[in-house]
Amino acid sequence: MTRILPVLALTLAAHAPMASAQQSQEHPAPPPPPGLEGAQLLSGWMRADGTRVAGLSIALEPGWKTYWRAPGDAGIPPQIDFQDSENVANIALHWPTPEVFDSAGMRTIGYHGDLLLPITITPKDASKPVDLDAHATIGICDQICVPVSLNLRAHLDGKGQHDPQIEAALDAEPKTISAQVHCEIKPVRDGVNLTARLELPPAIGPEDTLFELRSTPVWVSESSSHREGNMLIASADFVPPEAKPFDLDLSDLRITVLSDRGAVQIDGCTE
Repeated sequence: MTRILPVLALTLAAHAPMASAQQSQEHPAPPPPPGLEGAQLLSGWMRADGTRVAGLSIALEPGWKTYWRAPGDAGIPPQIDFQDSENVANIALHWPTPEVFDSAGMRTIGYHGDLLLPITITPKDASKPVDLDAHATIGICDQICVPVSLNLRAHLDGKGQHDPQIEAALDAEPKTISAQVHCEIKPVRDGVNLTARLELPPAIGPEDTLFELRSTPVWVSESSSHREGNMLIASADFVPPEAKPFDLDLSDLRITVLSDRGAVQIDGCTE
């Protein structure tokens, strides 16, 4: 059985001044927790329109994994916020296409090995630097699961330099498409069941349909799905913290489909 260890903290700062040898001896940096080789903010570059592209890089030891934004039945939901950042009007995280893991009859969704999350930043004033301050709690797992607390900082100034690693991670994000999606909702004992009928060309191999609400914290069950020609029919239960039926906002729904055609995501239902 997978065990969960207590939260461990790791504080890193990108482009921070180097401490003296005496300071380092008096206040040594904490060792990384089991499974984590390191984490850092990549400073990236400024686009022509004044927005910035940065990255959150997480390096794991071989055999370890971490979780997608919607981690599945038994995964640890990642929590990442930038509320202490300065000169920031808007921030968006971009999640590369995840893998689906099956373990002990449970499905989780995430990444093996290293993970790079691109970050796009709209400054309040593009002529001034951005001080990026990220606070994150993520789960990393092998035979044990370790919730890790990360506090990362970076000073983003000037035009920066294009980073092909960040660009590759941006390209790996599921492509947002428009598709006809017909949704049906019915209450269940501890939440609601949603059945979506998506008009998508069939894949050659298996398909995984992942449901999530973009801004509402709810647990979502593993989906069941089948094909009727060009119609993919998928169903899942949505269970809020109160464990009772609720008004599911279909405009908040995001559906991601993983297949050999590549990953696509659809926002909302057409009806």
